Amino acid sequence: AHSPPLGRTSAWLRLAVVGEAGLVMVAGALGWWMDAPPFARFRWELGGLAWGIGATAPLLLALRWCLRTRWGPVTRLVALVEENLGPVFAGATPVELALLALLAGIGEEVLFRGVVQEALAGPFPPWGAVLAAGALFGLAHWVTATYAALAAVVGVYLGSLYLASGNLLAPIVTHALYDLVALSVLTRVKPVAAR
Repeated sequence: AHSPPLGRTSAWLRLAVVGEAGLVMVAGALGWWMDAPPFARFRWELGGLAWGIGATAPLLLALRWCLRTRWGPVTRLVALVEENLGPVFAGATPVELALLALLAGIGEEVLFRGVVQEALAGPFPPWGAVLAAGALFGLAHWVTATYAALAAVVGVYLGSLYLASGNLLAPIVTHALYDLVALSVLTRVKPVAAR
């Protein structure tokens, strides 16, 4: 595969950044409508940060498994993602990938955990809200049935982390760190320290 011209990478990256940042605005509007303020359970504290960093490890192990398995549905999914997204972000710098990962972590977690899961916690028991929000997270990530199923499992994991930690910071950190590593692997960007 070849890298797209830098202008194309920059355009796609800008679009992705705007889209992820836009999720925060969608979450704000939806939260207002559903009476679920998006940042009600967000606190800057060391405990939430520690939860988030620690909870990244199982997702990274799962990513490693996905990249090494020979199971057909997963190998086809990895090939599809590498073929379609690899060239799009191949010219991105580590800082650009970090910005995208951070905005994805914030935007998606504020929407799915801070608003959707919180709103569903009214009519459903806590674990019902986790499962429902996780299923919606999977549907929102539909590329293939396999991708949607894996995303739903990740959504349930992040929802469980949110429920256990009581702090939206934890799933934001986990999501952002995972996305940073996944994007770096996808684009074969080496960590800055290794350069």
